[in-house]
Amino acid sequence: MMVQKQQFFQLRKLVVCAGFLGLLGSAFGQSGQPVKIGLLATLEGPFAALGEDGIRGAELAIMERKGEIAGRKIMVTKGSSDATPDSAVKATSKLVEQDKVDIMIGPLSGDEGIAVKDYAKKHPGVTFINGASGAQATTLKDPSSNFFRFNSDGAQWMVGLGKAALEKGYKRVMVVAEDYGFPYSQVQGFMTEFCAAGGRVPVKQWVPLGTKDYSSVIAKIPKDIDAIMLVLGGADAVNFLSQFENAGLDKPMLGGSIFVDQTILNYKGKRRESLVGALSASPMADTYDGADWIKFVNAYKGAFPKGFPSPSLFAYLYYINTKAALDGLDAVKGDLSGGQAKYRDTLSKLVLKTPNGDVKLDKNRQAIASTFVTVVIKDAQGNLVNKVLKKTDSIQQLLGQKEADFQIGTRDVPSCP
Repeated sequence: MMVQKQQFFQLRKLVVCAGFLGLLGSAFGQSGQPVKIGLLATLEGPFAALGEDGIRGAELAIMERKGEIAGRKIMVTKGSSDATPDSAVKATSKLVEQDKVDIMIGPLSGDEGIAVKDYAKKHPGVTFINGASGAQATTLKDPSSNFFRFNSDGAQWMVGLGKAALEKGYKRVMVVAEDYGFPYSQVQGFMTEFCAAGGRVPVKQWVPLGTKDYSSVIAKIPKDIDAIMLVLGGADAVNFLSQFENAGLDKPMLGGSIFVDQTILNYKGKRRESLVGALSASPMADTYDGADWIKFVNAYKGAFPKGFPSPSLFAYLYYINTKAALDGLDAVKGDLSGGQAKYRDTLSKLVLKTPNGDVKLDKNRQAIASTFVTVVIKDAQGNLVNKVLKKTDSIQQLLGQKEADFQIGTRDVPSCP
């Protein structure tokens, strides 16, 4: 009986040791294996130019790490979407289910972000980190525990613009915006502040993504408005500007963050000049003089001489989200074992050092970050750039409101006719 007990305890020790050695072997084996990152951007459709610069931003973050993290080579597989939710989910599922990536970075556009967040819930073994999408509902409504967003949302980006518009004398503003989640968020952020301070929005025109003919929208511009708030991006913005010019109209413009981005400011049409003086707001500003921002701009220019004169919003957002993914990996020494639990806990607590200041996450894994109010100017080289008027730090997703009172932006919310 005594011999049997000794044999039992010896066997149990062997099993425990074997398990321990197995875990060590798994960890050491993992440290030598590449970390697989899926990178999704809009490389098709009206936002293709935006997606291309987003990829540059992600690549810059990886270049800074020389393609390795904690002894593991970074292996990137790219996916392409056309800014629609279905295409984003299709590309994401290919990267997750066929290419077996460990971490997903993306997508770019608002409704894509909501769809990918919902997809993430079905794949708890993969960590999802946003690319540039900014719809409020992605993290504020039914969030996913494995989806992280280190950029603020479209409403957070608009803080300060409503007051700046009123100070400029714009009391009645017409909104023209694309009809999906991100523009809803931008309009909500602008109108919440603008309306509370006495401004009015008598007309809102929602247009499908990819609109080519704006004649009916332009015909509805009231004569008694002071300015037009334009939340259009990519080819949509260029089409509107061209047709607005051809109609011979001359109304001051307020820009959504992507309307006065470098992807639009490099538009070569005559109407480009009319963008000078346009007020906007964004999580970045071309002329910001912070040392880390200047370093980032110079790194972008050095790495991508055929890119834009200054990094676009999408290069910046993909850069910071990719940097967060890599900083988190570095902090856990590349360990993605245990369902990536340690990695996700680290991401949740990460204080991300960005070119525009520190970013922290709230309980929904949503960024608390800075926003700039800007005005478009022409620099000494003749390039159009966004000049800083004001910087506000630590903006939270609820914009200072109580959670019970906060309303996510929709076509009809908010309203102040």
